[in-house]
Amino acid sequence: MSDPHLNAMMENLYWWGIPTLFRCPNLPVDGQDIALVGVPHSAGNGTTERDQHLGPRALRNVSSVQRRMHSGFQLDPWNAAKIVDLGDVPFPKANDNEDCIEQITNFYQQIDKAGARPVSVGGDHSITGGIVQALGCGSITKGEPICFLHLDAHTDVFTKVDHFLGAKKSAAHWGAYLADQGKVDPAHSMQIGIRGHARTLDWLQPSYEYGYNVVTMKDYRRRGLADVVAQVTEVLAGRPVYITFDLDCLDPTIAPGVSNIEAGEKGFDIDDAVGLLHAVRGTNIVGGDVVCMMPTKDSPNHITALTAGAIMFEIISMIAENHLPQREA
Repeated sequence: MSDPHLNAMMENLYWWGIPTLFRCPNLPVDGQDIALVGVPHSAGNGTTERDQHLGPRALRNVSSVQRRMHSGFQLDPWNAAKIVDLGDVPFPKANDNEDCIEQITNFYQQIDKAGARPVSVGGDHSITGGIVQALGCGSITKGEPICFLHLDAHTDVFTKVDHFLGAKKSAAHWGAYLADQGKVDPAHSMQIGIRGHARTLDWLQPSYEYGYNVVTMKDYRRRGLADVVAQVTEVLAGRPVYITFDLDCLDPTIAPGVSNIEAGEKGFDIDDAVGLLHAVRGTNIVGGDVVCMMPTKDSPNHITALTAGAIMFEIISMIAENHLPQREA
């Protein structure tokens, strides 16, 4: 097919062709700008059905719908940067969380060494720990610790117990152990959208003790988007930014197929979420992930998978934009 308009139409048919992430080629990482990765891991969060490992496949199945131009940025991200789908992290001991986290770290160390910026889909939120063990103080960050833009209903800094149903480096612990390792700088990281009715009244205290900048959902509703964006800009300015996006930060009406769903308080709508992501546009974004999708709980129209793809597209586009010549000048 030589007609570019016909090609664009065919590439957007999710039911046609080989379902790589966003129709990107499946190639080795060397010489690439952005590496898309599936992380089909679900042994780090045992509180709900363990099918978050199906998330990468679900997103691959629909992501061609989001192989689009970014009209807001006036950007074709797929030509602005060299973007490949590296496939999935292999997990020969998939039920052993600690082994899986080390497999993730080993996989991303090779990506970091190649200089590509990874954008990943999980998988439960424990995958962020494995990824940032590799990226924090690594080659892409030039030896600096990661600074998080972390959108989530939960802090994942639960230090009151030393494991989560047997998992040590669990979906509930990565925010703490990465800080302990020096891989993350909490004082220049943001945790936004925290909500829900906690099991203990001191559940936010560990985040405060580590020095994270916490914006609860009630804080966000009181302050508004512009004020929170201004804080994000100030806190993360000039630092290596890693975006980690837990789909449970979104309201269940637009993302029903997630783990640890919080239905007792309204979550972000998609405009909130995208507006917060754009707070780091033009900064040194070293990577990102979208986590906690449960396809077996999704609506028949795949709204959670499509929403996850939309969030991933925004992260890809912001990184790709930084590779344009005018950004490098």
